[in-house]
Amino acid sequence: MSRFNDFNNPQVAALPAHLKQFIVDQHYEHYTPVDHAVWRYVMRQNYSYLKDVAYYPYIPGLQKAGLTIEKIPSLQEMNDALGKIGWGAVTVDGFIPPAAFMEYQAYRVLVIAADIRQLNHIEYTPAPDIIHESAGHAPIIADKDYHDYLSYFGSIGAKAMFSAQDFELYEAIRALSILKEMPNADAEAIKKAEERVDWQQANMGEPSEMALLSRLHWWTVEYGLIGTLDDPKIYGAGLLSSIGESASCMKDNVTKLPYTIDAVKYPYDITKTQPQLFVTPTFQNLIDVLEQFADSMSFRRGGIYGMQKAIDSKNTCTAVYSSGLQVSGTFTDVMIENGSPAFIKTTGPSALAFDNKQLKGHGRDYHKDGFSSPVGLFKGYDKPLEDLSTDELTTAGIEKGREAKLEYKSGITVSGKIKNIHTDGGKTQLITFTNCTVIDEKGAILFDPAWGEYDMAVGERIVSVFCGAADKDAFLEIPLKSQTNTHHAEYDSRIRELHKLYQQVRNRRQTGGDLGFLGNVWMMLQKYHHDDWLCALEILELLEHENAEPALAAEIRQFLIAKAASQPEYRKLIDDGLYLIANPIEEKLVV
Repeated sequence: MSRFNDFNNPQVAALPAHLKQFIVDQHYEHYTPVDHAVWRYVMRQNYSYLKDVAYYPYIPGLQKAGLTIEKIPSLQEMNDALGKIGWGAVTVDGFIPPAAFMEYQAYRVLVIAADIRQLNHIEYTPAPDIIHESAGHAPIIADKDYHDYLSYFGSIGAKAMFSAQDFELYEAIRALSILKEMPNADAEAIKKAEERVDWQQANMGEPSEMALLSRLHWWTVEYGLIGTLDDPKIYGAGLLSSIGESASCMKDNVTKLPYTIDAVKYPYDITKTQPQLFVTPTFQNLIDVLEQFADSMSFRRGGIYGMQKAIDSKNTCTAVYSSGLQVSGTFTDVMIENGSPAFIKTTGPSALAFDNKQLKGHGRDYHKDGFSSPVGLFKGYDKPLEDLSTDELTTAGIEKGREAKLEYKSGITVSGKIKNIHTDGGKTQLITFTNCTVIDEKGAILFDPAWGEYDMAVGERIVSVFCGAADKDAFLEIPLKSQTNTHHAEYDSRIRELHKLYQQVRNRRQTGGDLGFLGNVWMMLQKYHHDDWLCALEILELLEHENAEPALAAEIRQFLIAKAASQPEYRKLIDDGLYLIANPIEEKLVV
């Protein structure tokens, strides 16, 4: 991306640098007349069906999100509208890693795939596209209870522990979705990509926090139903943007279950229709279930549980001391005393922060070889060191410029000359020593004076552990980003001619005027694009709504009926299109 465009939207402008890296330009000019026709067809079908089964008033929701039925939305239009309800939108290149996706939600920014599905995937695409992201997610954003849930989910998801297997599965799904959306994709390549996804899913080991949270996200934000088991309504974006599954999901063969914490037990396959869906009675219930799950997560549990999760993840994580000091790095060891961490250690570049802001002089360049420190109370004091007043610290021999010897109840001893005492938020957080030795209860060296100055974190307990650095931008932490790029079609002269035919029909619908030229458009379709059905439907719609050229209309209708009969893959699409010609939606809804 070249210059960052915040669309004059405060939510987008507030995005940190590590999230901006995923943003791509929308390039609105790249959408073809066929793309706009695909959008219009899906949106009209959605309105026709979803006005009865969607949870919220569909058209008012679209309008509040800056969308219309007639054309693909621009990011500026969406940001102008979403800004009024405290949200924003950006375009990205296909799937982005789950942790980044969650964090965007926390910043109240919708992530929208810039591409749009191909005509041959008009009912459903496994790849994220602008129909799914904008027409699926955006209209319900106006519901305050729902958008509060969405942003709260993002803030919790941004702290979830994830594993290397999570990223490998993400890469496999991204690669498969890109392949499936490519025109004339090699069948063998798709088969191998599907096998890779299957293998990854079967070899995930114990699901990480991110994997389990992703299930809750899937069964609510993407595929959620609300209401009662007997009369559910759709609010999940995956259903709202699929003109196939939004209808099939309501059938009895798709099991409807009450939405509870048990939903985390149900994995999902992004490439297939869902065998069961979950129904929540209210959006408040979504928050209640999320709270229940969050209470089991490392960022709330801390302690040994959190430290072990951090070590297992092998990713950059942050441990938070009870003093508020945050230690970020790759954790490799923890000593345990009476069921609690007594000493923690990172390996490689590490950093110290407070309130998610890096402490001056304590970035990854300074702590390039790692960081280690005791945790706990020290002998002779039941009051935590971080809570001692200045006088109490002096009485304990902890004073700048003095030699000190701190003996922890765990048996760890820290001795050296105090160079500096750092306090913040009313707590002592960090003591820096020169000529310092740290030994454990058996006399093993944990820090040697020859290694330089020693920064000792202060805190009785590890109260929280979460994935990622506390100050991501200062840490220069770049979230894992896929190197697999989405496919962008290149059009030959024949397809470009087809685009011109679609554009002529589109222009006539928007500007009015003589209909006589449509006969020539139809002739060109028959001669060079006999497989097309959507442009034929659009011509028929104009002719029948204006009672023009009855012979031509009858010829096109017969062609479409014959195609639906001989090519079953088009039957529902054509039948649904003919239904909308006979039962048009109100004109005021499409502009």
